[in-house]
Amino acid sequence: QVQVVESGGGLVQAGGSRRLSCSASRSISTIAVMGWYRQYPGKQRELVAFITSSGGTHIADSVKGRFTISRDSAKNTVYLQMNGLKPEDTAVYYCKATIPGKYYWGQGTQVTVSS
Repeated sequence: QVQVVESGGGLVQAGGSRRLSCSASRSISTIAVMGWYRQYPGKQRELVAFITSSGGTHIADSVKGRFTISRDSAKNTVYLQMNGLKPEDTAVYYCKATIPGKYYWGQGTQVTVSS
């Protein structure tokens, strides 16, 4: 079992930056994939970025060039660095930990970008 807790959300002006953190309850080297998703009201969650246990990364086209994903294995934490934020980035951001056969979501953190 894995517990993940997001933090770092809040209100930011358009063009600004924000870093989200996702802390896992166990070594992230044992978690196959750590991903960031976001959800707009009334919509399904969409993938933003993920990082694998081997360090491979993927960034969604919608945020490529503005968002990056990284990790600190010593802290069992994955980060989502968001730069050049736009009002359309306003959403609840969720962390997801995937291990073989199971996945676990965090409670989400709200990011609001004001224009």
